[in-house]
Amino acid sequence: MTWMTENLHRHTCKYSELELALNTLVTEFHKAADNGPTMNTTQFQTMISNQMPAITKTVENEEGLGKVLEQMGVQSGQSISFENFWKLINNQALQLFGTMHKEKGTKCTCLLQ
Repeated sequence: MTWMTENLHRHTCKYSELELALNTLVTEFHKAADNGPTMNTTQFQTMISNQMPAITKTVENEEGLGKVLEQMGVQSGQSISFENFWKLINNQALQLFGTMHKEKGTKCTCLLQ
């Protein structure tokens, strides 16, 4: 693809809100990990405080951080991969959906393996 074709494609291709949200998740993970494949717990806590204020209080102390890391499948002393991060996103999506739709009586029946 030439530069002009690529540029034209960028300007004509509209992304959905869902696609943009997915791109944001990946971009923010890489930014927090300094473009590495994993991040340490300090980088993780910083990303959470900047990007996910709803769970910031949970990861502020060692006990809360430990519980969140355990739910994500992160072993003690292990770096956090995008796969681990995705488990957190899954849990938060289900909790947020439940909170936002509680008054409507809607229940999430998504099944994840």
